[in-house]
Amino acid sequence: MIRFSHAICLIAALGAAACTSPDQFGGDDNLVDLNDQAGLTGLEDAADPSSPAYFQQTVGDRVLFLVDQSTLTPDARQTVLAQANWLRANPDYNVVVEGHADEQGTREYNLALGARRASAVQQFLISQGVEAGRVRTLTYGKERPISICSEESCYAQNRRAVTVISAGGLS
Repeated sequence: MIRFSHAICLIAALGAAACTSPDQFGGDDNLVDLNDQAGLTGLEDAADPSSPAYFQQTVGDRVLFLVDQSTLTPDARQTVLAQANWLRANPDYNVVVEGHADEQGTREYNLALGARRASAVQQFLISQGVEAGRVRTLTYGKERPISICSEESCYAQNRRAVTVISAGGLS
């Protein structure tokens, strides 16, 4: 029992000693400031109208759908129109439109519904002048909820299409 308590004290002392040497890895060059947003690709400057952060935060990267629907609502059309305008002004970016559904219904039904939702956004973007080769769709159905609960407030958030932008060619 005494050996065990000595071992615990020794491990605690070594752990504390390791934490007290801020320069143990050769200087500040290896430190990463996790609060520094400038180092994160795409989040550089939400005030820059050509940045991915601006697209996500100001233009809007998602639209919501009604229950069992893949038709764009008037609000959704406004958001996708703003996305199309941004994409036309920033031709170096391509998009993948992800279709999602709530947890109600079968996996197969929701995969198909997610595909229809993504396709609705894709077709609207193309109709607004975004080149078809720059827009791809992907469906997740109910597999990637952003809100998990069995209430309408959660279901409504999960019935969505998300436009994910990327620089360069589609992969």
